[in-house]
Amino acid sequence: MAYYVQEMTVRLGAVTKRGHAEAIFDGFGAFWGWFSLLDLLLVNWLTLITEFIGMTAALNIFGVPPYITVAVVCVIMGIMVLNGRYWTWEKVALLFCALNLVYIPMAFMVHPSVHSIINQGLIPNFPGGFNSVLFFFLMANIGTTIAPWMLFFQQSAVVDKGMTEKDIPWGKFDTLIGSLLTVIVAIFIIIVSGTVLKGIDIESAAQASEILITHNANLGSMLAIGLFNAGLLGAICISLASSWAFGEVFGWAHSLNNKIKEASWFYVNYFFTLITAGLVVLIPGAPLVLITLFVQVVAVTLLPAALVFLILLLNDKKTMGEYVNNTLQNVIGTIIVVSIVILSTLYGISVLFPNMFN
Repeated sequence: MAYYVQEMTVRLGAVTKRGHAEAIFDGFGAFWGWFSLLDLLLVNWLTLITEFIGMTAALNIFGVPPYITVAVVCVIMGIMVLNGRYWTWEKVALLFCALNLVYIPMAFMVHPSVHSIINQGLIPNFPGGFNSVLFFFLMANIGTTIAPWMLFFQQSAVVDKGMTEKDIPWGKFDTLIGSLLTVIVAIFIIIVSGTVLKGIDIESAAQASEILITHNANLGSMLAIGLFNAGLLGAICISLASSWAFGEVFGWAHSLNNKIKEASWFYVNYFFTLITAGLVVLIPGAPLVLITLFVQVVAVTLLPAALVFLILLLNDKKTMGEYVNNTLQNVIGTIIVVSIVILSTLYGISVLFPNMFN
């Protein structure tokens, strides 16, 4: 699902030389353009909060106070965007991406049961049956894998990177590799937690790290580092997605290749979004775990609208030319949208009528 959705943004960005927000404004008018932008900015800000939640929880395991984590993250991300070069930013981001591979050796360190992996992991099963909890977690998984911000981020990145039609095959290959690694890393995380933490009620990844440390200090530390790194990567991309879209809609300079004086509003939006999201995490008693799951569900609920816009734009032969969606791509895109709508509907019904699926 992730590949087919994100691949469309590569083609759209390379052909139109416009970010996703600008493409929606041009293709569907101001009403839907503003709807998409405001929807994006709100969900991005909420999602950015969840990334800070993960980062502060991860470093808190090592005794680092949340306010220091927030301050350090803001400084790191500020340095990354203020260097004045897209290519430099991308190389640093890819370095953090490579750190996500830390989960793979962890899985071999816990000596998992191959039989359990196949029968309880690769073969679909639904413990507890179809109920609101199952639908909630299915939606949260989809929402964290193909969120609306990803559409805006990747298309704007394609434009800022200066990709053209001749680069589309490489962009699609790049997207395929990223999509596969997303699933592979997730599988190894599940293997680690399913092997070591089986039967233990876990509310968050940070709690999983703390319990793992009691079993194996190295494993727990590696999981905590991976959690912090994942949050940092998400924050890097989400904050930029908002700023790129903001600049596209208002016609302001919005490239990482621009200095602060050349794109002042772009950077103001970037740091405002970043700092305010970080401050929310510092509020005493905030229900951080609930916020994390809730945001992913909100994201997937709003996702069908963003996907419909994307599919319609990719079917504009006048704009896309030879890169227009083919029949197979339209069928797959439609199946994805319909599946998410059905899942969202079932979740809503399960909440209103909790006994219906028991």
